[in-house]
Amino acid sequence: MPGRHITDHQMRLFMTLRKDHSVAQAAVKAGMSPATGYRLLQDPQRPLQTKAPRGRRRPDPLAGYFDEEVVPLLEAAPGLRPIAIFEELRRRHGSLPFARRTLERRIRAWRALHGPEREVIFRQLHEPGRLGLSDFTDMGDFDVTVAGVPLEHMLYHFRLTYGGFEHCHVILGGESFVALAEGLQNALWSAGGAPRLHRTDSLSAAFRNLAADARADLTTRYDALCQHYGMEPTRNNTGVAHENGSIESSHGHIKAAVRDALLLRGSSDFADLAAYRCFIDEVVTARNRRHAPSIDAERRTLQPLPDTRTSDYEEVLVAVTSSGGFTLRKVFYTVPSRLIGHKLRARLYDDRIDLFLGGTQLMTLVRGRAGDNGKHGHIVDYRHVIHSLRRKPMALMGLVYRDSLFPREAYRRMFEHLLEQEGERSACRITVDLLAMAHERACEAELAGLLEADLAARRCPDIGALRSRFSPDPAQLPAVTVKLGGLASYDSLIGWGEAA
Repeated sequence: MPGRHITDHQMRLFMTLRKDHSVAQAAVKAGMSPATGYRLLQDPQRPLQTKAPRGRRRPDPLAGYFDEEVVPLLEAAPGLRPIAIFEELRRRHGSLPFARRTLERRIRAWRALHGPEREVIFRQLHEPGRLGLSDFTDMGDFDVTVAGVPLEHMLYHFRLTYGGFEHCHVILGGESFVALAEGLQNALWSAGGAPRLHRTDSLSAAFRNLAADARADLTTRYDALCQHYGMEPTRNNTGVAHENGSIESSHGHIKAAVRDALLLRGSSDFADLAAYRCFIDEVVTARNRRHAPSIDAERRTLQPLPDTRTSDYEEVLVAVTSSGGFTLRKVFYTVPSRLIGHKLRARLYDDRIDLFLGGTQLMTLVRGRAGDNGKHGHIVDYRHVIHSLRRKPMALMGLVYRDSLFPREAYRRMFEHLLEQEGERSACRITVDLLAMAHERACEAELAGLLEADLAARRCPDIGALRSRFSPDPAQLPAVTVKLGGLASYDSLIGWGEAA
């Protein structure tokens, strides 16, 4: 075969077969080319590896360059790339009598003989029930949308190294302890037990910009989380991804499975976040089904779960200001105005915030995120402020969170249309009336459809006609007086009065 020396056995077999076969047939049966067979007949010596190696057939194109200039560069900077050396030689000498690939091959050979020692990866034998791994992977290149809006998210990924059990959880924020705690606990309860060790590098990003006290607090919480499930907490060295290799390689397989499932589905748009999370669960469940025997074997060796989960949230005290809300992590949230002046306990999850007044849970808000440039975000419910906005409609014009106030795109576009057609005062008044009508008459979606039709026709909405369409004003409903009859009349209905 080309590039391989023939052996003594091949040569003896060829000479034996040559007695009864042609040169080509004997060469093929001996595992060599016919050309090699003819050469052996002309020069019946031992195979080529026993002969002295042939010398160079043409002048060395790197003579005068490699030992004199390339080797000193490699010794001074062992990590220098061949392309950088090639460009440096071109800068020094202009055109070169060799190609870039020639230099790359020579550098590779030199490093094999004289280069620095390289890091060795030690393959591991995994014991059932011993090690579980956690990591996060970005899903930004999948172009997933929820109700037409791009979904910026990550996947929390958990894997048991022996059986291959996997669990994924959609994360809307970045790598954080809250995301880790929620995803890890979901994974352990799904697996039906806990391994003896848990390894992650997910806290490295959270640690990066924290003060020493905050880092210590985060480490304490992580240790307490693992202790609750009887796991020994470990973290791999920062920047050494192969120490988490059993899950790093699985990221690619999970992403490939998700991509295939999206292509088969025919769309990457989902009705809501719950539908997308269900889709991810189906993909991961299908992968676990392929490893069912080994997963079942490992489940028998896992530690039993505790009676209850531990906290997977962060708790903060917030004060409701006169603006009708509070600011938390550079995001402003509105709440009912009756809470102004109160302090609330906020439990931060990855995708939501639960608010408590004392021990009473008030509501759940969607968790917002500040912009990449540090710009403050806004999570606004127009129902919380519409009663005050009706008394001061011109406040809408310069409202800080005006764009977040509109519940649907049609309301925002109608406001811009009214500004062009009616002016600021009329536009603010009509828009506030529309928002108040959507709230009081519970017709937000239907009213948005009518506004879309008005926008398509380039006309302004008729507030009077809209009020008539969406039932009468509650203030104009007639008063109904109910007069109760005497109790004796009920006795007569069942015959007791006649019996008496």
